[in-house]
Amino acid sequence: MPTAADYLEQLKTLLPPGQAFPRDAGTTLHTLLDGMSIELARADSRGEALPLEANPGTTNELLGDWERIAGLPDKCAGVLEETLQGRRNALVSKLASTGGQSEAYFIGVAAALGYQVTVEEFRPFRAGLSVAGDPISNGAWVFTWRLRAPSVTIIPFRAGQSAAGEPLRAWGNDTLECKLKQLAPAHTILLFAYGD
Repeated sequence: MPTAADYLEQLKTLLPPGQAFPRDAGTTLHTLLDGMSIELARADSRGEALPLEANPGTTNELLGDWERIAGLPDKCAGVLEETLQGRRNALVSKLASTGGQSEAYFIGVAAALGYQVTVEEFRPFRAGLSVAGDPISNGAWVFTWRLRAPSVTIIPFRAGQSAAGEPLRAWGNDTLECKLKQLAPAHTILLFAYGD
């Protein structure tokens, strides 16, 4: 990345030749070019930060704007979304959740929020397909599914992901339940199971 001194030398070389444009230190023109070079170096360094800010997973300064566009924080904002890492996870999850009804979709949404889960569907008991000992899960159980998650999901403080002043660990499952209940198909019943 060019420094202010590099920009100063570049500005000096762009001046037309002649005594009307002195390049010596201490002249008014040199002082003017020095001020310009500092600003050019600052703008250049800010331009390097732009690709990080354009990505919702790495944004810092534009996180508030990204959240405003995505409609966050929403009614599901929980304890984990009080941290920078949690806010980013919620943003990425919201932008990535394009819709779906498969197990893989809900596992992916939970993973974007920072949770490792599994999904268990209750299948109806069918003669010829089910065997002795299988649960009789007909009726409303046909539309029921269970999401299994660890009893406690801990999001640790991570350098580069978290901000100064945040707790070293954050935990809670309230965000997971609220977000997945929002996305669950209307005709289904979603159960949560924590731990073994």
